Amino acid sequence: MDVEDLLSLVRAYNPKVNEALIRDAFDYGAQAHEGQTRHSGEPYFTHPVAVAALLTEQQLDDATIVTALLHDTIEDTGSTYKEVSDRFGPEIAELIDGVTKLTNLQLSNRESKQAENFRKLFMAMSKDLRVILVKLADRLHNMRTIRHMRPEKQRQKAQETMDIYAPLAGRMGMHWMREELEDLSFRVVNPEARSSILRRFITLQRESGDVIPKITDDIEAVLEKHGIKAQVYGRAKKPYSIWRKMQDKKLAFSRLSDIYGFRVITETEDDCYRTVGAIHQRWKSVPGRFKDYISQPKSNGYRSIHTTVSGRDGKRVEVQIRTRQMHEVAEAGVAAHWSYRDGVRAENPFAVDPAKWLESLNERFENAEDHHEFLEHVKLEMYSDQVFCFTPKGDVVKLPRGATPIDFAYSIHTRIGHSCVGAKVDGLRVPLWTRLKNGQSIDIITAEGQTPQATWIDIATTGRAKAAIRKSLREVDRDRYIKLGRELARVAFEQVGKKATDKALATASKALLLTDADEVLARIGSAELSARQVVAELYPELANTDEGAAVESTRAVIGLPPGARTLRAQCCQPVPGERIVGITYHGKGPIVHAIDCPALEPLMDQSERWIDLHWTEGRHAPVHNVTAEVTLSNGIGVLGRLCTLIAEQNANISDLHFIDRKPDFFRLLIDMDVRDAEHLHAVMMAIEADSDVAALDRFRDLDRRP
Repeated sequence: MDVEDLLSLVRAYNPKVNEALIRDAFDYGAQAHEGQTRHSGEPYFTHPVAVAALLTEQQLDDATIVTALLHDTIEDTGSTYKEVSDRFGPEIAELIDGVTKLTNLQLSNRESKQAENFRKLFMAMSKDLRVILVKLADRLHNMRTIRHMRPEKQRQKAQETMDIYAPLAGRMGMHWMREELEDLSFRVVNPEARSSILRRFITLQRESGDVIPKITDDIEAVLEKHGIKAQVYGRAKKPYSIWRKMQDKKLAFSRLSDIYGFRVITETEDDCYRTVGAIHQRWKSVPGRFKDYISQPKSNGYRSIHTTVSGRDGKRVEVQIRTRQMHEVAEAGVAAHWSYRDGVRAENPFAVDPAKWLESLNERFENAEDHHEFLEHVKLEMYSDQVFCFTPKGDVVKLPRGATPIDFAYSIHTRIGHSCVGAKVDGLRVPLWTRLKNGQSIDIITAEGQTPQATWIDIATTGRAKAAIRKSLREVDRDRYIKLGRELARVAFEQVGKKATDKALATASKALLLTDADEVLARIGSAELSARQVVAELYPELANTDEGAAVESTRAVIGLPPGARTLRAQCCQPVPGERIVGITYHGKGPIVHAIDCPALEPLMDQSERWIDLHWTEGRHAPVHNVTAEVTLSNGIGVLGRLCTLIAEQNANISDLHFIDRKPDFFRLLIDMDVRDAEHLHAVMMAIEADSDVAALDRFRDLDRRP
């Protein structure tokens, strides 16, 4: 692409483009990068030009296009900040400097470093959000051409993109960029899974044909019948989107239904609601899958109505409905603020002021006491979709997806959260770990004298709630946490042949930016810090080589009273890697439950029976029995193949029990011995991938409660 090609792209949306400025920047950049090449062997300057072309798709202003052309000059050539500022002005020099600083951030996998870099990232964004727009376009082009890098560099960049840049693009409302970044990263991080999904797509199309044109025609016919003018677009969802849904819902591909998405672009907002009515009259809506982001827009300006219906042949179809202006913001996100049309800044009433958007983000993060809390705030608040719930007075409260009544209580006021003893959702009493859904009305029940419980940390989802709970617990139960933390640290240090001395813990506190050794122990005891993290901070080589250290079955759980045995509750069958709590039973001693076990609901107000427990870190023996409920095709050799699959995953079958037999299928319970949650997940995935497995669930039985 030469300068004339680039200018034609800009003129398409901005006829008043400063052609002289862009020509000058093009010539300057080409000269500065002369002689430099990319991994592919192409001239290096092809990359800045491609980044600038990507930004024209978002119809951005001249300053941003010039910044893209010059974004690597200060870092990779002999150009200086002063030289660029004198030639192109301080605004463009500041933008280039901001991109350079972002590029130089070392986004380590270590959480303390990640948090530090996120702070720098937000500082750079807060000066001018266009900096991150250029950086995202830069990353997108690098991911499109990543095949020319060394394999280890590919994996590092892909993982960094998946963890940071893709979610950031999504939170900014640039969903098309998020999807492409995710899919390009997925191609590198897990190529086998991506290829598997693509093969299944091909098989599905071969069996049922291309259903997208058929469903598009069906929707268009319904709209025409109701006199609604609109455009309908359909597409298959991206492989990574499908993979994530398979993981989240623990479903095999064959059991996924809504793998096709359709978008209806209407002329007016009224037409959006008329379209919903017309579609729901024609096809049955799927309960719990209706979201109205028009009446309750997201913080980045996103507006749309989402609904899922049972369409042709019973297939679930997701439909998004919005106006043209809403669609422009949905595509550009926060970047819509700078979009141009016909030479002037586009006036889109739904575009969000980037300064206000950043301010709303910073409000969430400013109360974080240290790097760890800040990173938790970022991951939980920034990268989560939202649900909208109502107070009894009808006020709307925005929370991240997966939030619980505890999060709701703390979002109203810390005092309400601390004194929470229960909650009603739509008038019905529910456990505190209930996941809230869109449109529900929440009534928090409080009691004087109530204080936060340690188990709330595992139930809460928002950074604000977790931080408030931890702060309260640290103040009230600091001595108890230090004692528990010392035991956890002792075990972790012994596993690498070291001792958790006061001097070692004091040294770790400095490395972790904490006040003293007691603070390290208190945070280990309150589950804010892993004992293995402390070991890794002091002895990284020992920690890395000790991944396979075996944990004795008699020491699998830390926090039990002296002499007590590890007794797992058979109602929930917790395994290492899952959050646990101990409940004391008269005559039996403490029994270990999973934190989300339904058997705990009647015990919520009996805090004196609850004991804080943790699994010992390290590699556990495959002795933890878990029951799976499987529905199988009744065919020759099917059961034998299933048993072989489980054995191939190094899990032992300890019992089989048939609970239903039919001519074409049977249901059975399989007791398996596994190491931990990760091992269990691998076994379940292997089972579910079998074509003769119709259904698979982890079996939990309240009749087996203690």
